[in-house]
Amino acid sequence: MIYMTELCEAVGRCAVTALLYEVSASPKPGLVDRFNQGAHQDMDFFSYMASSAALSSYFIKCTFQGAEFSGDKPEKLFESLRPLGIEAESAMFRATEGANTQKGLIFSLGIICAASAWCLNEKKDYRLEAKEICKKVSRMTEGLCSRELYSMDKMEGFTHGESQYKKYGFRGIRGEVEDGFPTVRSYSLPVLGQLKSMKLYRLNDILVQTLLHLMAVNEDTNIAARHDMETLSYVREYASKALKAGGMFTPEGINIVCEMDKDFIKRNISPGGSADLLAITIMFELLNDL
Repeated sequence: MIYMTELCEAVGRCAVTALLYEVSASPKPGLVDRFNQGAHQDMDFFSYMASSAALSSYFIKCTFQGAEFSGDKPEKLFESLRPLGIEAESAMFRATEGANTQKGLIFSLGIICAASAWCLNEKKDYRLEAKEICKKVSRMTEGLCSRELYSMDKMEGFTHGESQYKKYGFRGIRGEVEDGFPTVRSYSLPVLGQLKSMKLYRLNDILVQTLLHLMAVNEDTNIAARHDMETLSYVREYASKALKAGGMFTPEGINIVCEMDKDFIKRNISPGGSADLLAITIMFELLNDL
């Protein structure tokens, strides 16, 4: 039991570390990082530090919730996280004086924490692999999009995610979660793992490079909500241009990334959905190294 307690605490720390690594990676076009506020007026790097600290106990609580789960109704585990998530959102808003720094990650990383502990309960070697965790996540959230998006009958008061589904058919983070994070598993996680294994680049540059790969493919609902499909296509093309030039690993690529940052700030473009997927990618990589 003591060993399981230590594992649960370690999983929770992985979530907080993922938050800190994501915001620290710089430069991130249009996003809060160590260099600037990106396309945000109500938050900065220190807001994210305060928010991450405020959420540290939440992720550990989610992990213990998963460790205590037993039975054949994983949706019950998902439902048990909701009250914890509401508490965590309140803690975030108190820490940031009302700024929504990491609401999406409260949702997704909390679920990953619980699913990870569920996995640990069923394993003997205590090795956590993204594929297995994602299967648990999908089982926990089966029917989520159907319940919260497909059958919407209200005419007003939409969340950002609901608005983007109604307008473009984007399922956003709900779809990613219910499908077991396919964008992360297919794109960013392989990139991050490969770049780290090469032992040639700084972690900061690896994380920004991984973000560029996400920006080039992700249906970023944050961009769509602030702007439109044309802007989303613009972001994807710009990220692809940076990658073709070498991204963070060539002088030309770095110049493009820096110019992209200036351009996105001017245009008020924030690829927040891709930033969340970067944090999720980091989380899986950290769990694999436990």
